[in-house]
Amino acid sequence: MPIIANAARPRGGFLQSKSHHRDCFAASLLLQMVCLHFLNSHEDMDWTQLDVHPRIISAVIKANIKSAKDLLIFSIGDLQQVTQLSITDIYDLQKAASAALQKHSALTALQLYTEKSRFPAQHQKLSLGCGVLNNLLRGGLPLVGITELAGESSAGKTQIALQLCLTVQYPETYGGLGAEVVSRALARGLSDCGSRGLDVHRDMLTECITKKLPILLLRGQVRLIIIDSIAALFRCEFAAKDAVVKAKHIQTIGAKLHQLSRDFTTPVFCINQ
Repeated sequence: MPIIANAARPRGGFLQSKSHHRDCFAASLLLQMVCLHFLNSHEDMDWTQLDVHPRIISAVIKANIKSAKDLLIFSIGDLQQVTQLSITDIYDLQKAASAALQKHSALTALQLYTEKSRFPAQHQKLSLGCGVLNNLLRGGLPLVGITELAGESSAGKTQIALQLCLTVQYPETYGGLGAEVVSRALARGLSDCGSRGLDVHRDMLTECITKKLPILLLRGQVRLIIIDSIAALFRCEFAAKDAVVKAKHIQTIGAKLHQLSRDFTTPVFCINQ
């Protein structure tokens, strides 16, 4: 779950000035990080295409700066020294170069919602096999992301998970994903559970998510991940004083599950109590 920090703005002339310079430095660093991965395919930059003042373009050409890579990896001080431009001009120049290198513009949530033909994975859902539950989730389980189901003991959470294991095998025309391998894995798992107790530990869960799950997903047949339940495991292994350590472990597992779901377009269904 994302954590949003809202820091109060300091008061006073000196503090405001110091904060302003820190923000400018952070913005410049962010522009460099966003655009560096585009630089290999743009060795030479046509400076005349940039939306900046001709005076700035003349200074860049006179300084013999030929690529956007040099422009973005050099420090502000170095660029000022070779171009004799002001800090404001350098910021405008880097911003224009970053915009020229960026291939794809940012997408809004409204675009993802309305342009269904361009983003089919954002709108396709996995049916729960029940019209009432599908209506509650506006069509079913999203294919990208983590869906959490929480409730009291014996409320039927595991039953819904087992139902998903069945519906994921249906063809897409019936709300499934055609994942035949899930039925075989489920049958073996249920038979093993009857003969021996489940002995699952946190390290085993982490190894399964980070090493074994990617291998199964790469085969292209597994299309559903269910964890029942993840919080109970951490409640047993951590005391109340270890809340920070527990939160870090859960955050690591959650980030990995999000990555797998996004990379393989596979829904993740987590059950908690």
